[in-house]
Amino acid sequence: MSETKTPALQYRFDGPEDAPVLILGPSLGTTWHMWDRQVPELVKQWRVFRFDLPGHGGAPAYPAGSVGDLTDRLLATLDRFGVQRFGYAGCALGGAVGMELALRHPERLASLALIAASPRFGTADEFRQRGVIVRTNGLDPIARTSPDRWFTSGFAAAQPAITEWAVQMVRTTDPGCYIAACEALASFDVRPDLASVGVPTLVLVGSDDQVTGPAEARTLVAGIPDARLAVVPGASHLVPVEQPAAVTDLLVRHFSTAWQPAFDSSTGQTAIPAAPVTPVLMSAPPHPVPIAEIAPAAADPQTAGRADPYDAGIKVRREVLGDAHVDRTLAQADDFSGDFQELITRYAWGEIWDRPGLDRRSRSVATLTALVAGGHLDELAVHTRAALRNGLTPSEIKEVLLQAAVYCGVPAANSAFKVAQQVIREETTPTE
Repeated sequence: MSETKTPALQYRFDGPEDAPVLILGPSLGTTWHMWDRQVPELVKQWRVFRFDLPGHGGAPAYPAGSVGDLTDRLLATLDRFGVQRFGYAGCALGGAVGMELALRHPERLASLALIAASPRFGTADEFRQRGVIVRTNGLDPIARTSPDRWFTSGFAAAQPAITEWAVQMVRTTDPGCYIAACEALASFDVRPDLASVGVPTLVLVGSDDQVTGPAEARTLVAGIPDARLAVVPGASHLVPVEQPAAVTDLLVRHFSTAWQPAFDSSTGQTAIPAAPVTPVLMSAPPHPVPIAEIAPAAADPQTAGRADPYDAGIKVRREVLGDAHVDRTLAQADDFSGDFQELITRYAWGEIWDRPGLDRRSRSVATLTALVAGGHLDELAVHTRAALRNGLTPSEIKEVLLQAAVYCGVPAANSAFKVAQQVIREETTPTE
């Protein structure tokens, strides 16, 4: 076991040094200990590599804001030990890493198991909202409700020690790294790419999982060419903890029989392994975006070859204001207002909000001040929510409004405080 600084991850090896490597990836809010009850059987055939997400389990708190970044850190860690090819099993966020490996680094992956996973985890708004709650209230509200998301009610009642372990595991996570992981899940969407997963894949899900349940699992199986489904009865989201024997048996059977040989790009041949692994017997336990085409009379040297800012604008607009708000606004547009929506998407969001000169926190500060000065209270409510999503805390928003009171007038700030107070109350109250 060792700790290394970014871009490597905190890791642990178990099992024979000369055995093929099998990696176990954790879920958001957990540590490598979620796999403790699988390891004794898995090390009979594999050298098991487990890792912690940044800021989890005492790992160095270097936030990873995308699944791709997290995957790169994992590969950098493996490269230190010369591990080039491996099997991979990941739960939830760990499963997203597995899909990223299969799509971006297929030459490294021999076999894949996706547990409690999805090609898109809920909506971006849901995870960014969770980040707002953590930024405002800390991790305690998330920790207290984790058992409800992770386990069936019967298991949680019968296993109070495991339930408390789960709560403490989340409480000891670095909040900044947790928020970054939420951002990573918010931007993760590989639905259009599933057909490109070319490795044998086991999709495993708990029958009672209310987070990423059987419906999401079937989406994966339908999209991945070489995939099969296993539904574990009596289990919720953290199925390796709740039904360890069943999960262990399924993993052993999958990785024993579906380990794809390496492909030699220099010869175009697939290597044939010297001896197959012997199985171990165990006891049973979006909407399309219209793009206007403009044909200028002559090419403008200032804009020739430049991408249409609409595409960047709709992306930034969704990230700042949220999918639900943008979808609702665009759905209300008609022949009269549609051109205006296109204008602000292209120029306000694609040209101004996407400029590199200021970060989004700074742009939120400037926007809130301008809206107070103009008395635009409806827009102030929208951009107070946006400011929270962009990383401003309620205390910082209060300071912005106090500053605006001096320069924009007390009556304007008085109205602004009423609007912002209501929005902050709605956005930062934890849901039980």
